[in-house]
Amino acid sequence: KEIALLLAEEGMEAIAVTDIDMDGAEQTAASVRERGARSVALQADITDNAAVKAMVAKALDELGRIDILCNVAGAILHKDGVPIEQQDPAVWERQFKLNLIGTMNVTQAVVPLMRQQGYGVIVNIGSGSTHQYQMGVGAYAMSKYALDLFTKQLAYVEGRNGIRVNCVAPGPAPTNFGAVLREDEPTLSKEEEEARRAALLGHFPLGRLGTARDVANATVFLASDVTSYVTGQVFHVSGGSVM
Repeated sequence: KEIALLLAEEGMEAIAVTDIDMDGAEQTAASVRERGARSVALQADITDNAAVKAMVAKALDELGRIDILCNVAGAILHKDGVPIEQQDPAVWERQFKLNLIGTMNVTQAVVPLMRQQGYGVIVNIGSGSTHQYQMGVGAYAMSKYALDLFTKQLAYVEGRNGIRVNCVAPGPAPTNFGAVLREDEPTLSKEEEEARRAALLGHFPLGRLGTARDVANATVFLASDVTSYVTGQVFHVSGGSVM
C-alpha cells in the first residue's frame, strides 16, 4: 500500500494495485485515486501462472503500458528456529512457490512488454534475513536469497533491452507481514515487552525498527530515473542491522 501511495505522490500517472485480497486492493486503489493518479484494482494469486498472465493482460488493457513492476507479494509461512527434522517439506515447497516462483510468474508476464518498449524497471522485495543467520527463518530466508540471485541474473540479461532490475531488502517493520512468527506467543508483561524490544533494538545501530514508508522510499527511489545507472543491486533497508 505504501509503495502504491508514494508512487502516486511522486507523479505516477496510473497504478495497477494487484493482490490476492481484492478488498484490500480496491481500498488501496481508491487511496491512490485520491492522490490524483488513475488506478485499477486487480486480483490474482501470483503462484498461479495463468491467473498472473490474465491479470497482467487486464492491467495492460486498462492502463496502456507497464513501465514499473514492483514485486511485493510474499509471506513467512513457518515459525523461527524449528529444527530441520521437525519442519514440513510441504511448507518448504509453498514458501518457494510464493516468494520466488510467484515473483518469477509476474516477471515472466511483464518482461516481454518492457522489451517491446525498450524500457522498464523492476523492483523486487527481498529480505535482510538472507544475512541474519541467527534468526533461523529457514526456507523463508532461502527463498529470499534465491530472489537476490534472480534479481542479479535478470538484470544482467535484460540490461541490453533497457530494463533495470533491483531488489529492496527490508529488516523488521511493523506491518501485517510475518504474522505466523507471533502465533501462540505467551502474553508478556509490560516489563517483558520492553525488555524484548530493547534486546531487538540492540541489533539496529540506528536505534529503531523500520516502517512501511522506509521500504516504500527505497522502492520508489530504485524505480525512478534518478537511479537510471543502477541495476542488479540488493539494497538493504534495515537500520544498519545488515551491512
